[in-house]
Formats: sequence, structure tokens, C-alpha cells
Amino acid sequence: MTIEVIGTGKAIPSHKVPNDELAARLDTSDEWIRSHTGIGSRYFVDDEMCSDLATTASREALAMALPGLSPEDAALTLDMIVLATATGDYYGCPSTACIVQNKLGAKKAGAMDVAAGCTGFIYALEIAAGLLMINPNRKRALVIGAETLSKYLNWNDRSSCVLFGDGAGAVVIEKTRATRKQGLLQSTLSADGSEAELIIFKGGGSREPFKAGEIPERPIQIEINGQAVYSFAVKAMIETIEKLLSLEGISINDIDWIVPHQANSRIIQTAAKKLKIQKEKIFLNIEEYANTSAASIPIALDELNRYGKLKRGNLIMIIGFGGGLTYGGNIIRW
Repeated sequence: MTIEVIGTGKAIPSHKVPNDELAARLDTSDEWIRSHTGIGSRYFVDDEMCSDLATTASREALAMALPGLSPEDAALTLDMIVLATATGDYYGCPSTACIVQNKLGAKKAGAMDVAAGCTGFIYALEIAAGLLMINPNRKRALVIGAETLSKYLNWNDRSSCVLFGDGAGAVVIEKTRATRKQGLLQSTLSADGSEAELIIFKGGGSREPFKAGEIPERPIQIEINGQAVYSFAVKAMIETIEKLLSLEGISINDIDWIVPHQANSRIIQTAAKKLKIQKEKIFLNIEEYANTSAASIPIALDELNRYGKLKRGNLIMIIGFGGGLTYGGNIIRW
């Protein structure tokens, strides 16, 4: 038995925000943002919630995976929904995955959220695959990465607020009896909790609970130690690529596509240079969408797939790194 990706989808808000628009309100410029991050624009939600983006991306993925079924019937074939996000509809409970389950009408599916920052989709994919493999009665799962980070930006911190965008990506995975080595081949998950506060949403948790009658000093906003995170991300990307290649017993030349978390083009370029990876192997769309955290990898996979760049039999490596701190990756035979 193996786990194969049979459908992909994405959802991007309609509100596009180019760098020049941010430059008009911040002490920055298009040139500064591009040179430091590789970002040219991003998309922000207006009235949409995280679950809205996740549902749209999921419907696209289901339509590709099961084109002969209606959206309602396709949703009824799901056994599990695993959704990665740091910016769900509600704080803690209910899970955004449960809200998406209801919106899709996936009445037979279990549903849960995963909190692993920008590595969330990598974690969610392995969790969903494991849940399918452990139970012979489960066949199909929906794996989603969705974020509405624009709701949590600190507009007084130009080094962080220019980095992020909103969006969602989804894949449908299925347990199959492949006749050759196919689907999800290797996975690795790692974490370093000693550096947990390098990327953080402060306030509102059990460590800093809100109290009745008190006015919070600040809204809940994402805070990042940029230089430390940069160093961590480069190291994590290199370590993950080397580990996956070793586990599968292959070289980088055997990989057709590397799809990294779209955090910062300089992180990706630095890691690629150290590993002597040809830039043509690496798929980047950060210039258009910025950093969409857990959504970045599934959005990139959908674009590769729909643009016709993914071919049957291609060997793909996906790499994530981010809050937690977490990092990890997968090798997939398409």
C-alpha cells in the first residue's frame, strides 16, 4: 500500500497588495523588499475567514481528484481532514478543520487542526498518511494549509509586516495499491523547542491570559527574530534535504522538483548554493504571494500541477521550516 496525491487546489484572496502600496504607508520601498526577501506582492483577505479559503482550496482539490462526482458526493468519500494553520477561525476551539468539514458536507470524515507553523503542511501530510495507513477502512484524506496572517501583522514593524500574505492550498491523498514505488516515499519531522520564541504570537494563551476589565497592551501579533530565524531556516533546509536524500538512497540529481516553504528567496538561494542545487530544480512563487506560512507548499504544488510542470513519475521534494521551531520534508513520486 502507498499514499498518493490525486488532487490539488488553492485559494487566493482577490485583494492584491503590491510592494508600492506598502511603501506608501511604511518607511520602505519596493526595491528594499525585493532585495531582502524576493517578494513583489501579496494577497490579503477582506471579509473572508481562514475556513473560507480552506474550503475553496479543498473543493478545487476534490474536483480534480474525483471529477466524476458532484462536490457533495466527493466530500462524502473523505475519511479524514487535517488542516495546518496558525491563524484559524477561532482561538483553540473549535478547530478550523471541523468548520471546513461542515462547509464541505464531509459528514463521514474526522477532522483536526495541526499547529506547526510554516512546517504545518509537512506535519499534516504525514499525520493524514499515517491515519490512512493504520486503519484498513480509511482510504482518502484531505490535507490543507490555510492562513489569514494579515489579521496578525504589526504595521509598526516593517521588517515583518512586509513578509506575509494570505491563502490556502489543499491536496487529496488516497491509499492505493501501486504496482511500482509511488506516492509518499520518505518523510522526516524535526523540532527545536529551545528556540520556540523566535516566532511567536504573544498574548491570550495560558501564559499571558486576558483578564476581565483589563485593556491588553497590544493585539495578538506575530513577532519574529529575523536574523536568528534566517540562520535557523538555512540550516534546517540543508539538514532536511540531506536527510531525505540519505533515507531514500538517492542524490540531488535524481530529484525533479524541490518545493520549499516560500519564506524568503535569500534563505532558499543560500541553502541551494551550499548544496550545489541547480536553481531550475527549485519552484518559487514567493514574488507573487509572499510568505503564506502553512499554505505556501500546497499552493506551490497546485501551481506546478496545474501549469503542467509535474509529470507522472517525477520525484518531488517538499521542505518546510518555521514556528515551533519546526522543520521537515517529504519525498513524493508523482
